[in-house]
Formats: sequence, C-alpha cells, structure tokens
Amino acid sequence: MKYESVIIFSPQLEEEALENAINRVQEVIKNGAGEVTKVDRWGKRRLAYEIKDFTEGYYLLVEMEAPSSASQELDRVLRISDDVLRHMIIRANT
Repeated sequence: MKYESVIIFSPQLEEEALENAINRVQEVIKNGAGEVTKVDRWGKRRLAYEIKDFTEGYYLLVEMEAPSSASQELDRVLRISDDVLRHMIIRANT
C-alpha cells in the first residue's frame, strides 16, 4: 500500500540530530519491509498554532510503499519520539 506521512520536527534540532531523525524514520519503514519512494524536506515553517511552546517547526514529507504493519510501527515510533511535534500518516489513493 502507498502511504504519505507529514512529520513536524522540533525547530531546535541541530542539523546532525535532524539527519539522524530522518534516517530513523527511513530505517523503521525499511525494517518493516517497506520502501521509501520520496522524501521532501519542506524546511522550517511557521505553525498555524503554538505546539509545545514552539511557533515554527521543521516539516518533512515522506512517501512510501509499505504493508500496514510498517505504517503502524512508524506511527508508534513517532508518537514516543521527543523530537516530533506532530505527525500524520495517510493511505494514498493512487
């Protein structure tokens, strides 16, 4: 199945920590027998409302083909990550 995920990371992350967080997302997908088809870095953007005292965040779009178990594992990992302000995973119709 095809999935899209938008992840908002903390704007306070250093470049190296951000790279590690992005690599961790890709590893979770690959370990779940999935394939990352596209990673689009939107960069720092202003949030619509304040989240955890932040007014901006680092946005990342990830498109993947993976079984539902991989998307569930990614959701679990993102929920417990302190670096992630918000995330959303949706199944793409295409």
